[in-house]
Amino acid sequence: MRVRAIFLVLALAGTAAGVPAQDVPQETIVAGLSQSRIAITANFDGSQIIVYGAVKRDAPPPAGPLGVIVTVEGPSGKLVVRRKDRVWGIWINDASVTIDSAPSFYEVATNAPIDEILSGTEDLRHKITVPRAIRAVGATSESEDAAAFSDALLRIRKEDGTYRLATDAVDLSEETLFRADVDLPANLTEGDYRVRMFLTRGGRIVDWQEQLIDVRKAGLERFLFNLSQQQPLVYGLLALVLAAFAGWAASEAFRRFRA
Repeated sequence: MRVRAIFLVLALAGTAAGVPAQDVPQETIVAGLSQSRIAITANFDGSQIIVYGAVKRDAPPPAGPLGVIVTVEGPSGKLVVRRKDRVWGIWINDASVTIDSAPSFYEVATNAPIDEILSGTEDLRHKITVPRAIRAVGATSESEDAAAFSDALLRIRKEDGTYRLATDAVDLSEETLFRADVDLPANLTEGDYRVRMFLTRGGRIVDWQEQLIDVRKAGLERFLFNLSQQQPLVYGLLALVLAAFAGWAASEAFRRFRA
């Protein structure tokens, strides 16, 4: 009886020890960015970051294709989505919904169609796709049709290129080396941009990594921004003086040209 108990304890210990081993990722990400800081200056017209990396393996790769997903997310904040309705022949802002948190920029780059390499459960857990990245908690209390406002926000920002899904934008070589080129627009919002990289097998995430890019105004733009935030009265007076000077200079140039 004692021998059976010992064997039972050993069997349970072996099973318990084997469970964590299965959860240890056999494939991990070793990655980097072409730049970790972007300065917004007077002649800034956008930038490009290169996300590159490799897959480190402790054992032969499992069966099935490897999926690589790269997301770049700008600073998030609240925003109000308004709907225009025609009232008495005039278009006015009628209903509105406050979105709790929406990124100012969001791009998803993949090496294959995202529905083939990412399951809905993993998307819900990590909030990878654009719809999952937007939280509209509490919006229902403002409107019975809150989902329509979120859909409208997605549609508008996809049309202007703020939200993007770039399928086959990640180059994967020999299921080991990967690279993604992400173009950032000229109208960047100042703040920290979060870059996430995911490895998937069979729709399940096996490893992921996160890095940050610091985007800040520099030079004259930084000085004027700080002045407007810290000393708004001085900033307003300076703007009036510059506007008056510009008007006088234009009038004087026009007068001389006519003479």
